[in-house]
Amino acid sequence: MFTGIVEEIGEVVAVEYGAESARLTVRGPLVVSDAVHGASIAVDGVCLTVTGQPEPGTFTVDVMAESLRRSSLHDVAVGRRVNLERAMAAHGRLGGHIVQGHVDGTGTLLSRTPGEAWEVVRFALPASLARYVVEKGSITVDGTSLTVSGVSEVADPDPWVEVSLIPTTLELTVLGSKPVGASVNLEVDVLAKYVERINAFDRAAQDVSGGVPA
Repeated sequence: MFTGIVEEIGEVVAVEYGAESARLTVRGPLVVSDAVHGASIAVDGVCLTVTGQPEPGTFTVDVMAESLRRSSLHDVAVGRRVNLERAMAAHGRLGGHIVQGHVDGTGTLLSRTPGEAWEVVRFALPASLARYVVEKGSITVDGTSLTVSGVSEVADPDPWVEVSLIPTTLELTVLGSKPVGASVNLEVDVLAKYVERINAFDRAAQDVSGGVPA
């Protein structure tokens, strides 16, 4: 479990691709400072397991086919800067929101509109995820917990979401330097998905019982 509060910007220093997997070596001195084999670290919002520490300040992770398919890590290359966060300690503060590190899909950065000390950034997102995003709710973009400042209309065939990035976020996460057209990892609020699933089961039970709630 994570909070979406990025601890440092790391760098991918090695990539080994398999037929349906990849092994990454990432430099992240802070997040690896107390890491052990099997520890969880979110890399651009993808929860990955530490499998080794080949050099001081670095760690290796294996990325399976499902994670490659769902996230922007499918085309990761050496030199890529990535957001890093260690799993939240049970006694820690939930500074962002509940983030699982289970990426739901990818979006595309559509525009950046500078403000006085911030930027309003718009992302396109898959229609299948738009239903879970609400204004003033939370969304995770590349592992960063953000508050939704704007959403497209329900009937919009090309859904989008906007967030406002404060100077700290612009400086301390990769979102500060992402260009228009870049792909980002998205994780929607898990509570919304649970509510939808429960309602689906309730509707199915009513259909079976002839409209009488179970």
